[in-house]
Amino acid sequence: MRVVVVGAGYAGTVATNRLARKVKAAEITVINPRPDFVERVRLHEQIAGTGAAATPLTSMLGEGVATRVGTVDKIGDGQLTLGDGASLGFDYLFLAVGSTVAPLPDTVAVGTWEGAEKARAALAGLPGGRAVTVIGGGLTGIETASEIAFGRPDLRVRIVGQTIAASLSAGAQKRVRTGLDRLNVEVVEDSVAQIDPGAGEGRGDMVRLHSRPQFTSDLTLWAIIGSVPDLAARSGLEVDADGRAVVDEHLRSVTDPRIFVGDCAAVPGSRAACATAMPQGAHAADTLARMLQGRKPKPYSMGYAGQAVSLGRRDGLLQVSHRNDTVRRLYFAGRTAAVVKERICRYARFGARTATYAWLRGSK
Repeated sequence: MRVVVVGAGYAGTVATNRLARKVKAAEITVINPRPDFVERVRLHEQIAGTGAAATPLTSMLGEGVATRVGTVDKIGDGQLTLGDGASLGFDYLFLAVGSTVAPLPDTVAVGTWEGAEKARAALAGLPGGRAVTVIGGGLTGIETASEIAFGRPDLRVRIVGQTIAASLSAGAQKRVRTGLDRLNVEVVEDSVAQIDPGAGEGRGDMVRLHSRPQFTSDLTLWAIIGSVPDLAARSGLEVDADGRAVVDEHLRSVTDPRIFVGDCAAVPGSRAACATAMPQGAHAADTLARMLQGRKPKPYSMGYAGQAVSLGRRDGLLQVSHRNDTVRRLYFAGRTAAVVKERICRYARFGARTATYAWLRGSK
């Protein structure tokens, strides 16, 4: 039995290892654009030079799993076409391509490995006193700005967003602002209208806002996560308005039941996050394993516990939420929260590598 896994992020890696453990007869091939497993939750550390986000896939995948570095152009009827024109057949396929980023021109996207490496190199070449602008007031932008300010206190760091930490409670938002202020990160609540490269002082970028004065930025980073890659739509699978593959209650494509969907499934109430990818990848693998064993698959159910954000290496915040992802007033912050956030990141990597992962069920 031939199984192909497209994508080796959190969802694809945990699905691969879980299936390899439960279905010994499966011949599994993983297709990934790079030979590494990338911890997206650590890309801000990679950028700032305070940590590493990549691990060779050979040390993350179980014995006997084949890997192929490349991209998938299209998925057809039991066969897929690779970016180099080669084809590969399958009996079952796991689609785990995650999310993508669509940055403004002349900015560097920090939500991908390639963008993070470009940002790291550019940041390393900046002399002290220069200005770094992070566009995006969500958790990705907050962690990126905080980490750079922590790792390079000699730089002037600015974060731009219509609202800072909008996904958190009001109290938690204030605490994030306090953490940013301690790191001397300037907060600008506005949206970017246009960026003129080389038009600022010292030939930096001129960042023009919708309602505030323009300013110069020597390095401009884009920290807004976009939609999912268009592979599902390009392959003729039914997708929702955001391009996510429409699935049944077991995470199988409604177009082709041989295709199981991980972190790009159109599950109501879900969001792009490691906390979403891991349960979806694990459950999709469990579904196929149960089917092959002649057992009835279980419907997918998953609930959130909260959100975690780091504010440099010594500060952080944990936002407590209901299982349906609506936030509570309760949050924890400080050094302890930073330690817990680090342990959460380690657990995600451990779960992907060992296929040992548990999650909260949904509220219904």
